[in-house]
Amino acid sequence: MSGTLEEKLEACAAAGFDGVELFEQDLVVCALSPAQVRERAERLGLRLDLYQPFPDLEGVGETAFETNLDRLEAKLALMDELGIDTLLVCSNAGEAPVADDAVFASQLRRAGDLAAAHGKRIAYEALAWGTHVSTYRHSWELVRAADHPAVGVCLDSFHILSRGDDPSGIEDIPGERIFFVQLADGRPQGMEVLAWSRHHRVFPGEGAFDLVDFTVRLLRTGYRGPLSLEVFNDAFRQADPRITAVDAARSLRWLQQRARADVRLDPELRALLSGLEAIEPVEALDHVELVTDRPDALAAVLAGLGFALVGRHPRSSQLLFRGPGESAGAGARTATEAGSGTGTAAEPGVPAETRPSKTPPGETPPGEARIVVSPRADAGTRIASVAVVVADAERAQRRARELGAAPTPRANGGTGGLPGVWAGSRRLAFVDPGLAGWTRGFGAAEDSAARLGCGPSARAGFDHVGFAESRDAFEATALLLESALLLERAAPQDVATLRGLVTAQALESPRRGTRWVLDLLPPALGSAAFPDRLALRVPDALAAARAARDAGVEPLAIPANYYADLAARFGLSEAVLGRWRELGILYVRDAGGELLHFCTPTMGGLAFDVLERVGDYAGWGGADAAVRLAAQWAGERDGARPGAQNG
Repeated sequence: MSGTLEEKLEACAAAGFDGVELFEQDLVVCALSPAQVRERAERLGLRLDLYQPFPDLEGVGETAFETNLDRLEAKLALMDELGIDTLLVCSNAGEAPVADDAVFASQLRRAGDLAAAHGKRIAYEALAWGTHVSTYRHSWELVRAADHPAVGVCLDSFHILSRGDDPSGIEDIPGERIFFVQLADGRPQGMEVLAWSRHHRVFPGEGAFDLVDFTVRLLRTGYRGPLSLEVFNDAFRQADPRITAVDAARSLRWLQQRARADVRLDPELRALLSGLEAIEPVEALDHVELVTDRPDALAAVLAGLGFALVGRHPRSSQLLFRGPGESAGAGARTATEAGSGTGTAAEPGVPAETRPSKTPPGETPPGEARIVVSPRADAGTRIASVAVVVADAERAQRRARELGAAPTPRANGGTGGLPGVWAGSRRLAFVDPGLAGWTRGFGAAEDSAARLGCGPSARAGFDHVGFAESRDAFEATALLLESALLLERAAPQDVATLRGLVTAQALESPRRGTRWVLDLLPPALGSAAFPDRLALRVPDALAAARAARDAGVEPLAIPANYYADLAARFGLSEAVLGRWRELGILYVRDAGGELLHFCTPTMGGLAFDVLERVGDYAGWGGADAAVRLAAQWAGERDGARPGAQNG
C-alpha cells in the first residue's frame, strides 16, 4: 500500500480489518514512536499481529549467529514497545555458508529461547528463493526438529504456490504449530520468482492460484489464527491506500465465501467462515444507461440499430429506448430460412462449420434490450450504469456492500431511484420484480417504431458490456462483479493494439445470460481514449448491418487486408468476402462455433458491437479486437461519424 504508516492504519481500519502486520520499513520512516504506533492502532481498533521481516538468521557460522542473536534481542525489545507477540523470521536468502539441517534446527531453538524470554514467538517462513530452505515442507521439518514451543511456521501461499508445490502437505502440520498465515494470489509472469513476488502479487481471486483449496487445507489443520494479506504490487504502491484496503478486504470476503461453498458438508469449518447475503447468479441485464452530450446523434444510431424510442422522463429528462428482443425461437433459424434470406448459413463459400444461429442448450437467451439515454453537457458518450435483474434488489445491494462497494446516491425520476453501488467508475444497479415499474414514468414518444426504422430483422438483445478500467481499479472491479453477481472468469486475453498492450478480462454468468469484458489499459493510454463497448446480439448480423446502413448508420470500415487474411486462413470465397467487406463484417471461429459481427465508429467514447453467434461460440470477439480498435481509432482520426453516411 502507498502512504504513511498512519494513513495505512486508518485505511485498514476503515475497510474493516481486525489487525495488521507491521512492516519494518514503515516503522523506520514513521515519525511516531513505537508506543505511539501501538496507541494509534488501539484507538483504531486494530491489533498489531506480526512484526516483519527478520532475515538471514540461520545458516551462518557461530560468530555471525551471535551477532544475529544481538540483532534479534533488539527487535524483541522493540516488539515489547509495540505490543506485538509474533516475529516473522524468513529463511536465509543471502550468504549462508552452513548447509546443515541440524545446525539450522539448533539455531532456531536458540532463537526460540531468546524469544520466549520476552514472551514472544518466532514464525519461520521458507522463502521461495531461500538459499537452503525454500519449501514449506523443509521449514516444517526444521521447526519440528527445533522442538521449541516458541518456534512455529509461517505459511505464505505465494511462496508455496508460485513454485508449483503441492499444498496437500499442509494438512500434516498441526494447527497449533502454524503461527501465522499470509495470503497472496498470482498470475504467471514468465520471470524469476523473486521479481514476480516483489512486484506482481495480487489479492486472492485476482490471480491463478487455487487459494480456496489452500485455505480449506489450512483450516483442516486446526489453525485458527489470522488470515493476513502480504501483497507486493507496484500498482498498489501508487494507488490510494483507502481504495487498496477496500479491495483487499473484498478479496478476503470472496475467499471466505468460496471456501464456505467448498466445505458446505462440514458445519464446523463452515461456521468459521463469514458468509454473504445469498443470491442466485445474475443471468439478465435489465437496462444499460448511456450518458451523452449528443442525445440526438445517439438516438439516430439507436434507431438505425433497431431501437424504438419509448419516451422521455419529465423529471430526469432521460430517454428510454427499447429493442424488440431476441427470443430463443426468433434466434433459431433453420437452414431453409437462412437460405431464403440474408443469413450466413446458406451463403456460398461460408465454411462447413457455419450452422444456423441459435442459443446453445443450457444458455440463457438474451432478452429485451432497454437503453436509457441521459443527456449531460460535456459528458461525451459512454456507459454510465448497468442494471441487472435480481430476485431481491435490496439484498443484492447489501451483498455488494458487504464486499466493500460504496452505495450510489438515489434520486427521484427515471433510473435514479434504483438501488445500486459503484463498480469502478460505473454504477451497478439492481432491479427486482417490485422495481420493474421504473419505466412507467416515461411518457409516450411521438416517434413510433415504424418511423424510427425498426423492423423484424433488427431484433436485438444484450450480449455483453465492455469498458476500460485504470490499473489501480481493474482487478478490484473484476473481483467485485465476479463476487457480487456470481460470475465466472475466463482466462485473461492480451490484445496487442496500436496504442499498447491491453489485457481483457471476460466474466460471464453460469448460463451465459450476462457477459462483461473489462479492459486493462496500458499506463500511457487513458480511459478517455478507449471506447466503451455495448454489444447487441441479433439473429442475423448481415441483415442488421444492411438495416443499419439503410437507416444512415454506416458500419465501421475494416481494412481490405483483414479480408485477405480471412481468405488465406479459412478459404472463404470472394463472393462471401465481398459482402462482408461491404458491410464491415468481422469473423471469428473457435472449436465451438463462429461469430459474425459489425461495429459502429466511436461516438465520444462509445461504440456498438452487433453480433451473431453461430453454434456454441463462447467468446466475445477478442481474436479480432486489435483490428476493431485500429479501425475505430482510424475513424476518429479521419472524422468518421456514426449516424451519418460517409464517402
